[in-house]
Amino acid sequence: MKTPLIGITGNFGDKGCELAQGYYLSVLKAGGTPVVIPPHDDHEVLLSLLDKLDGILFSGGGDINPLLLGEEPLPQLHSVCPQRDEGELFLVREAFHRQIPMLGICRGIQVMAAALGGKVYQDIYVQGTTDNRERTTDLPRLQSRLDAKAFKNGQQTIIKHSQEMPREFASHTVSIEEGSLLHRIMEQGALAVNSFHHQAVSETGPHLRVSAVSPDGIIEAVESSEHKAILGVQWHPECFILGGNETMMPIFRWLVDEAQTFSQAKHIHNTSIILDSHCDTPMFFTNDSKANATMFGTRSDKVLVNLPKMTEGRLDASIMVAYLPQGERTPEAYKAVTARTNRLLTQIEEIVQANSDRVELAETAEDILRLKAKGKKAILRGIENGYAIGRDLSLLGHFKRRGIVYMTLCHNGDNDICDSARGNAEHGGLSAFGREVVQEMNRQGILVDMSHAAESSFYDALELSKVPIVCSHSSARALCDHPRNLTDDQMRALAKHDGVAQTTVYHGFLRKEGEASIVDAVEHLCHAAKIMGVEHVGLGTDFDGDGGVPGLADASEIINFTRHLLFRHFSEQDIRLIMGGNFLRVMKQCNSVITK
Repeated sequence: MKTPLIGITGNFGDKGCELAQGYYLSVLKAGGTPVVIPPHDDHEVLLSLLDKLDGILFSGGGDINPLLLGEEPLPQLHSVCPQRDEGELFLVREAFHRQIPMLGICRGIQVMAAALGGKVYQDIYVQGTTDNRERTTDLPRLQSRLDAKAFKNGQQTIIKHSQEMPREFASHTVSIEEGSLLHRIMEQGALAVNSFHHQAVSETGPHLRVSAVSPDGIIEAVESSEHKAILGVQWHPECFILGGNETMMPIFRWLVDEAQTFSQAKHIHNTSIILDSHCDTPMFFTNDSKANATMFGTRSDKVLVNLPKMTEGRLDASIMVAYLPQGERTPEAYKAVTARTNRLLTQIEEIVQANSDRVELAETAEDILRLKAKGKKAILRGIENGYAIGRDLSLLGHFKRRGIVYMTLCHNGDNDICDSARGNAEHGGLSAFGREVVQEMNRQGILVDMSHAAESSFYDALELSKVPIVCSHSSARALCDHPRNLTDDQMRALAKHDGVAQTTVYHGFLRKEGEASIVDAVEHLCHAAKIMGVEHVGLGTDFDGDGGVPGLADASEIINFTRHLLFRHFSEQDIRLIMGGNFLRVMKQCNSVITK
């Protein structure tokens, strides 16, 4: 396996691009291949470089231009390096979107925080001398180790943060948060560090959290709050190796190890079909087709699934559904809901056509493979809630001709087809009409999706269907007792019939209390794989339908899920099945039994 490629941002000095020896020596000794990123702000060049990197190290250097952070300069501001600032802020944001492992050192930690919504002190000796207790008391295990002498009459006294001894020697200590990433890396709660700064992170922002502080409460290390490969330290660990001291090498080994994992994840994504079996992005479409096309074609924060995010997360295919909340069951309501279904499917087609240079519609596994070979993304169509067809069986043929690959038989409420997990057990499972629906879906080559269905409906469909059924976005009831989740017995029965259960990342289906994260989603998938076998599980995020958790919050973070699967020791072949292969198999089986 090739050594991971680690980009290191270069400084800008009197002779042009410069890089201190400790940075590349530490990366080399940790097993990485260093490459210098010269200071510049050509975004196209930087993006092209990011596509080749497996990790990135943001090095130390001068102050950050406060104008780029929305501030006016204080008199205490030192020299800035405009050649670096804008380009590095851009690099951090784009590396963050692509899940590229990042290590920030001194200025680097500050650039990362500033780029990701945090704030930086222009000068800690002026701005950091106010009462710091309110912030530090948010870190109870760190607060207990803070030097009480650093506080006098409620005021914070700053220690010396710019040492005058050689750089390879430590000058003060930091306290490390127990259980943090940094604590796991260094395997200790306190560390002696060197120090050469007068700026520091003042607020971490929404994506980072504090993992170490100095005795005066100044933030000395930050890390991802979303289970990503991001670490920043305020000291200069690269200097220690120059004196033959390997105390700080675990930090560089962490970066190289994460870069190796990321490289492996990229390889899996580049050589597999990565498919998300359920998203509700059409819920955000309006009657303005141009606005819809722009929202899908550009990196809009309005939706969790669009082309830039699919590209960043290396997601090949997404099944977008026409979601239909359960309503009245009258002729007028049926006419209206069928019209809405057609309108939503048309809007999906319109956004794809408007971005046809990068994406096409797909209906089969073969279509997806063909588009992957062409370097294009695939959008598939589905219907969430059989309410769309009312009591008209012929509409299944109509919607098949419109390109749908599956239909979820119900949503939150019983309909004419079956009982819902959140319904009143009206039929005791599939209705007589529902049985006809399942048989006709088999005949048309439409996958039967039993997410949202009552257990009775699930078992009825499982026994009746001639081809495997799917649960396009369903997690494990054993880990989160919700009627929408699958029991272990349901999972066993589904596996016996060669179906697939796609773990979803809707927070309420992952845990009953507290905030769910990508760790919970991985636990649900691991549980399903243990019960069913790895050949019967996958991922159906429910993005844009309230799905999304820290670490797997939108389509750009799909590759972070692969990274976590690698941490759980799934093989590459296992991951290829999980991330798309299993669902494609069932699609092929469904299409193979179509009768004319």
